Amino acid sequence: QVQLVESGGGLVQPGGSLRLSCAASGIFFSTNAMGWYRQAPGKERELVARITSAGITNYAESVKGRFTVSRDNAKNTLYLQMNSLKPEDTAVYYCNSISPRGGVYWGQGTQITVSS
Repeated sequence: QVQLVESGGGLVQPGGSLRLSCAASGIFFSTNAMGWYRQAPGKERELVARITSAGITNYAESVKGRFTVSRDNAKNTLYLQMNSLKPEDTAVYYCNSISPRGGVYWGQGTQITVSS
């Protein structure tokens, strides 16, 4: 059974930082591409950042230079370091995994609210 469990969400002031974690089980983590998506109220889910099994990363333009995605294959865990947070970063953040055979898996999501 595949499980992706996000943690680290919460309320933060503008300019603050948070680190999200996604603990994976039931998948061959090291061979899967992993990513973070977010969905704000009334908007479609969008890619935030992703990292391939080889460690290649790419980011949405809106988060470049502020967010960093990383993975620890020994711990089957994906991370998202978020700095200089803005109110427009407020959303539910989802962990995503894609296997080499095209299997797609999602976490349950964690809420990030950026507000003073």
